[in-house]
Parts: sequence; C-alpha cells; structure tokens
Amino acid sequence: MKIALLGYGTVGRGVDEIVSARVPQVEVSHILELPDRLTDPRMTSSYEEILADASVELVVECMGGVEPAHTYIMAALAAGKNVVTSNKAVVAAHFEEFADAARATGASLYIEASVGGGIPWIASIEKVRRVDEVTSFSGIMNGTTNYIVDAMRRDAEDFDDVLARAQEMGYAERDPSADVDGIDVLNKTIITASVAFDVACEKNLPASGIRNLRLSDLELFAAHGRTVKLLGRGVSRDGRYAAAVEPVAVAADSLEAAVPSNFNLVTLDATTVGELRFYGQGAGSLPTGNAIVQDVLDCATGVRRPVYDFSRGLAYDPSLLRADYVYRTSASIGGEEYAPGAVLVRDLTAQAARALLDEALVSDPTTFMAALS
Repeated sequence: MKIALLGYGTVGRGVDEIVSARVPQVEVSHILELPDRLTDPRMTSSYEEILADASVELVVECMGGVEPAHTYIMAALAAGKNVVTSNKAVVAAHFEEFADAARATGASLYIEASVGGGIPWIASIEKVRRVDEVTSFSGIMNGTTNYIVDAMRRDAEDFDDVLARAQEMGYAERDPSADVDGIDVLNKTIITASVAFDVACEKNLPASGIRNLRLSDLELFAAHGRTVKLLGRGVSRDGRYAAAVEPVAVAADSLEAAVPSNFNLVTLDATTVGELRFYGQGAGSLPTGNAIVQDVLDCATGVRRPVYDFSRGLAYDPSLLRADYVYRTSASIGGEEYAPGAVLVRDLTAQAARALLDEALVSDPTTFMAALS
C-alpha cells in the first residue's frame, strides 16, 4: 500500500521511520511539505498531486492545528482515500463531518493516535462497544501536565520552576496554554466521549486546568491522603451523557496517583466487561507514530474499518457528573472549611463547579479548584 504523509515534523518523521524499518508492505510515496523544505525526492508542496495519484490509497495527516488539516482531510475523504490522523484538535472540532464524509464515499477514518499516543485506547473502546454499553471513562490524557504535577510532588518545587524545566526538556511548548489550561485534554475527552457513547459530543464542556496549582495545594491535599491529577471524564446512562475536564484530588494510594512523569492512564467501565485500564506513553514521536502505523496496517489488511455513527441521540445532561469540590481561594464563595484558605463545596455538577471557579477568579485570580474523587 502506498501512503502519503501530510506533515514531516516529530510525528511524521516517526511514522516514516517505523514504516521504513518495520513495515515492508507499506510505502511512504509522498510527503507534503512547504516549498522551501523539499529535501527528499518523495516531498511535494502540491496536495493536488497527492489527491490525483490513484496509487495513493491512504493519507496520513499529522500536521496539527485545525486548518488546513480540516480541508485536506475532507478532500481526501471526498476522493475516496482512507485517512489516518493524529490531530486531536481537528477531530474534536469536525468529527461528525469527517464521519459523514467517510460514509458517503466508503472511505475509512482512523483516529487512534489522536488520543493516548501509543495506548490502544480508541480501538479498545470500539471493541468494547461491539458488545457493551460504555457507562463511564476517566483518564490522565496529557503527559505534560502529569509530568508537571509529578515533578512538583516528587521534588517539592513550585509550578513555574517545573514548567520551565518541562519546556527545556521538550515536554511543554513555549506557549503551554493547550496543556496547562486543559484544552488538549478537552479535545481528547470530546473524541473519547463521541466514540464511547456513539454521540457527536457537546463541544462546550466544562474544562479547567492546572495553571494555578501551587506546591502548597499539593501539600494541602497530601495532608488529606490525596494528590491532584488533571482528568478527562465522562458518564452515560438512561439516554443521557455528560463529560468534563478538571483537576481531581485522587486518593494517594490510587493507580492514578502513581502514574509518573509524562505517562497516561485511561480507564473505561462497561456493562459486562467491567473496568478496563490502559497505561503507557501518551505522546512522542515513536509512540504516536506506532499508533498511526497500527491504523495504517488495519486499513491495509482490512482487519478493522471503523464506522462512526452518531445517530444514537443521547442528550447532553451536565447533572450526571457531580462531585464535591475544594477551592483554595480568598474569594467568598460559601462552603465549609476544608483547610486554612480552602473551602469544600458539596454536590456540584462539573458545570456549576466551573461557574463557581469563574466567580472566584474575579476577586482572586490565583484560585485553584479540584474535584474530590
């Protein structure tokens, strides 16, 4: 099978490396690059050339960002070419549109690498859904934030110092907003909920990050037998679903608490199989490249051709996702004392908790919030 790579950055190079060394039945015949970067005979700056080549059966999009990735994916599907993508931003924004386009032409859309790096998360959800209803999922889906929290806790350093080190090591971008504000996990949660619940997931989910996390917050929760992890979560029952992204104060002896460095841990619960957990590298050139190549091989061999159908009609109901929340703040927001400078507000939906955080941030921009698991 001949494939085309769109983008030749960290992930694109990883795919090319794995295919060249380990997958003789697949050939990277085209690589889309900018006109001033055509350093390989396979490279072209013309996407039309790739679309017009009937020998290219599959397009691997690993450019990142929403545009022009959205336009390129739609053009490939319209041309009947299969698509593999690692781009969580574009899938989260246009999943239903892509699924409809793939069905219309009989092409296949593969998105394994968009969530969880090398962890076989999406394919495992699809397999579970053949028999079961997925009733809930939860997970550490962002290696950068997990690295930051783990290092703060392990080395007794504050957020800014650890973030700077993460940027030096390449774990965090120069602008870390997508990671520390929960945007990356939000995209992955939207994709996960869509696949797990067979629904075009609501885009405007409550989402909070760890930008205001302090070492003193970790020490506060440690005194209560807990630590903080940034989680994407979802639940479904009785024809309804809800999902959110937020810091969660998990038990110190939980598996989530033990996840080190930039690793991920994602969990689902389903009707008959019960709880399943998946642990591994959630990002990086080779883990993400591996997930892409697994999708390429599934397409080449025909062993798996996903069809995403969002016609189930579940209603988005934020009341399904509730917890008690701790706010470290000087703002007056009610609740009961949890620790000096922190209050506990009981039985909030994730949506209401985020609204209360916004209220607190007005008078205390340093406010930090975490749900109690």
